[in-house]
Amino acid sequence: MKANMGWKSSVIGITAAALVVTSFIAAQSKNEVSASSKQAKNVILFVGDGMGTAQRDAIRLATVGEKGQLAMDAMPYVGLVHTGSTVPVTDSAASATAYASGVKTYNGAIGVDANKKSVKTIFEYAKSAGKSTGLVTTSQVTDATPAAFASHVEDRSKQSDIALQYLTKTKVDVLLGGGEDFWFPAGQAGAFKDEPVEDPSEKSKGTQGNLVDKAKSLGYTYVKTKADMEKAKGGKLLGLFANEEMFQQRPEGEGDLYNPIVPLPDMTKKALDTLSANKKGFFLMVEEEATDEMAHNNNAKLTIKAGQELDKSVQVAKNFAKSHPDTLVLVLADHETGGFSIEEVDANDESGDTISKEDGPFQIAKSKRNFVVDWTTSGHTAVDIPVTAMGTGSELFSGVYENTGIFTRLAQAMGIKLPK
Repeated sequence: MKANMGWKSSVIGITAAALVVTSFIAAQSKNEVSASSKQAKNVILFVGDGMGTAQRDAIRLATVGEKGQLAMDAMPYVGLVHTGSTVPVTDSAASATAYASGVKTYNGAIGVDANKKSVKTIFEYAKSAGKSTGLVTTSQVTDATPAAFASHVEDRSKQSDIALQYLTKTKVDVLLGGGEDFWFPAGQAGAFKDEPVEDPSEKSKGTQGNLVDKAKSLGYTYVKTKADMEKAKGGKLLGLFANEEMFQQRPEGEGDLYNPIVPLPDMTKKALDTLSANKKGFFLMVEEEATDEMAHNNNAKLTIKAGQELDKSVQVAKNFAKSHPDTLVLVLADHETGGFSIEEVDANDESGDTISKEDGPFQIAKSKRNFVVDWTTSGHTAVDIPVTAMGTGSELFSGVYENTGIFTRLAQAMGIKLPK
C-alpha cells in the first residue's frame, strides 16, 4: 500500500493505536476491576459478527466521513479483546461461549467447555436474578452466537435442539430473527415456502417436531411479519422472519441481498419495549450476522450496509438508555472475518483475484474522496477486536483482555456473584 493520502494514516495507522491508548487512559482514570457504584439493571449487548476494527472504520467512513462518529463509537469506554478459542482462530460458537460463560472451548461448542460439560450462561444468571432475556439476530435465531447465550449442545449444527432448549430450559422471553426451517419438521413448511427461488436449498428440516406450536402452547405470541410484531402484546414473543438468514450471502452481483423483511433496528426496538416491562430488568443480545457472512464472501458493499443497520440499532439502544440510566450498552464482535483492510484507490496496487479482489471504490461521506477494501482470506482471523461501552458498569470494559473477560465483567456490572 502507498501512504500518499492524508486520511489514510487516520484510517489505518491511528485507529489501532488510539484504541490501545484510549484503553490505557480509561483504565488509569477508572479502575477497570473496581466494583461499579451501581449495578446494571439492564444489559444490551451488540455483536457485529466478524466486525473487526477495519470494518468499523469502513462503516464509519462510508456513513459519517472522516470526522464523524458512529453511534457504536460514540461511547466513553473502549477495550481490546483477544478472540482465540482453544486454538488461535475462533469460530462464532466458541467465541460466544467465552462471552456468555467465561470459558475457552473448542470451535463448534455451544454452552459447553472443552470437555463438553455444560457451563452456566450469563442469561441463566440473569434469569436466576428475576430478569427477562431476549435474543435478536438477522441470522437464524438458533445460530451459534445467540445459541451460546441460552443453550448447551456439543455441536452448533443442532439448531432444533437449541430451539427446544430456548423454550423449555432457558425460557428466553423474546426471540426475533430468521431460521424458521429449524422450527418445523421436514415436509411441513411454515410461513416461508420451502425451496424459494433465491435459495432452493432452504427448506424445513426440524428434528424436534413443530416447535412453533410448542411455543404457542407455552404462552409465546408467534409473529411472521413486521406489522404483526409491532402489534404483539405480552412478555413472551417469538418472531421468525426467514427460512434461514434474513439475507442472501454471496459475492457482489451474484444474488447477494441484504433486505430483512423486519429490519434489525425495528426488532431491537420491539425487544426493548417488551423486555423493559420487567421491573427487575433484562439482558438483551442483538446480533448483526451479515457483517460476517458477507465478509466470508468478500462482499464489502453489503458488509458495510449491514454494519450501518447495526449502528442504527445501537442508536435505538442508546435512546433507550437515555431514559433508563441503569442500562449498560456494549458493542463488540466475536472475531474478525476476511482480513479486511482499507486502502487508497490505486490502479497499480495488487488487487487479488476471484472474490478476494479489491472492492470499491466507496465514497467517503461528506467528501469527494474514495477508498477501496482489500481482503486476505474468506475465513476468520485472530486479530483483536474492539469493544465500546457506555452506561452503568461501562468502565469495567476498558483495557486489553481475553474474550472470557467479557463474561466476568458483565457479571460484575450486574452484581452477579460467580462461584470461585
